[in-house]
Amino acid sequence: MATIRKLRGRWQAQVRRRGVAPRAKSFNSKAEAQRWAQDLEAEANRSGWVADTRLAEKTTLRELLTRYCAEVTPGKRGAVSEASRINSILRCPISHRTLAKLTSADVATYRDERLKSVAPATVVRELNTVSHCIEIATREWGLWLPRNPVKLVRRPQVPRGRTRRLKAGEEARLLAACDSGRTPLMKPLIILAIETAMRRGEMLDLQWQHVDLVRCVAHLPLTKNGDSRDIPLSRRAVAILKGLMAEKDRDADRVFPVSGNSIRLAFEHLRVRAQMEDFRFHDLRHEGVSRLFEKGLNIAEVSAISGHKELRMLMRYTHLKAVDLVARLG
Repeated sequence: MATIRKLRGRWQAQVRRRGVAPRAKSFNSKAEAQRWAQDLEAEANRSGWVADTRLAEKTTLRELLTRYCAEVTPGKRGAVSEASRINSILRCPISHRTLAKLTSADVATYRDERLKSVAPATVVRELNTVSHCIEIATREWGLWLPRNPVKLVRRPQVPRGRTRRLKAGEEARLLAACDSGRTPLMKPLIILAIETAMRRGEMLDLQWQHVDLVRCVAHLPLTKNGDSRDIPLSRRAVAILKGLMAEKDRDADRVFPVSGNSIRLAFEHLRVRAQMEDFRFHDLRHEGVSRLFEKGLNIAEVSAISGHKELRMLMRYTHLKAVDLVARLG
């Protein structure tokens, strides 16, 4: 039951329930105290206990995200990307809101403002990060909220994935441009990306101990989705790896001992020299997966090589034409 009394010039509301500590809060007016007590009692009747909102009232989103970044983010595969994402959120006004006052309207305003400067996919990832942070806090850190305000907000629509493939003559142009660059590993990296459909990070993490040139297989112990997989190597891929092995440093563990940022910068200059400014490095994976289908491999076989778990994602890489399927139908 609720008790309203005047104490030292302010109105204090106190709610008591058997089995939980009493809750009390002071207000400037009796009406505010009564409203707070009624809301708390209504929640107690609905859930069977009196919610302790004190932590949510004094904790800002900035403090919550900072703790999340320190305790939860390091255990994720994409820890670096998520930490950068959180830092971007912390620079926005919404981070100064306390959790108790954070509303879906605040989140929607944040969404609309961010869409003016970043892509919809970036905003979706940021909202998902904030939502998961609040979920962890309410489940494990003792923070109570009646609902997660981020879950009430519509996510911006993300454009369909890129379907850029190499056009006639572009592969030769791209490889020729590698010869005039300062990063000698770019050419074998590009060829291996096309031949194996591996992601850039997977190739940069690939170690010689996991490359079997006799069996023509490269093993990836840990991939983006958390699983391991084996990549069959074509004759062209084997030839590239044999050439790299002949030139490699004796102490080099990785096949490509270079940083991801170096490759990113090198590829930016490369595509300018090749006059392919609309082409991205990840498009090489798209090209590689598409070529696997063109060689006659089925979806299960391509999925085993590319590592895709969802058919929906894998279908984005295929460009099957009805006229090409007529012969198979008979």
